[in-house]
Amino acid sequence: MGKPFSVNTNRYDPYKAYRFLVYFGTSTTPVAGVSKVGGLKRSSSPIEYQEGGNAIVLKGLGRTKYDAVTLERGVTHDTDFSDWADAAQKLDKGAPATSLKNLRREIRIELLNEAGQPVHRYFVHRCWVSEFQPLSDLDASGSAVAIEHIKLENEGWESDLSLTEPQEN
Repeated sequence: MGKPFSVNTNRYDPYKAYRFLVYFGTSTTPVAGVSKVGGLKRSSSPIEYQEGGNAIVLKGLGRTKYDAVTLERGVTHDTDFSDWADAAQKLDKGAPATSLKNLRREIRIELLNEAGQPVHRYFVHRCWVSEFQPLSDLDASGSAVAIEHIKLENEGWESDLSLTEPQEN
């Protein structure tokens, strides 16, 4: 049997991936209807080097890269995704326009327990929309929800270490 959770000693199962919220900027209201978050990943490049007299190729830590984060949700009249995507580029009478003031934002991703309490929180820094799909493929023979999608380039993320395991009943 595995090690119990530090506060909730009767809990042995991990948290569920379907309980989460996403926030843009300093908003206290979550983004409406986000159904999928992907790409919270980082990787570091190895730097290989050789020493005289050593038959092994040594490896050191190189630069760290943070993958783009993707968000998906069902299409509604909420304009959070499109408003942010338009900051990167919007056509105005055929001419492209960019809003540097509204281009970058912080986002916050919270994983929740079964009671809806935050158990993990991640801050993703200096995000901007590099890809926007306002409507998924339409198919008259299907029965799926129409999905909109944004891809967020970012300059890193970090875990909120001040968030502790909540007491569960």
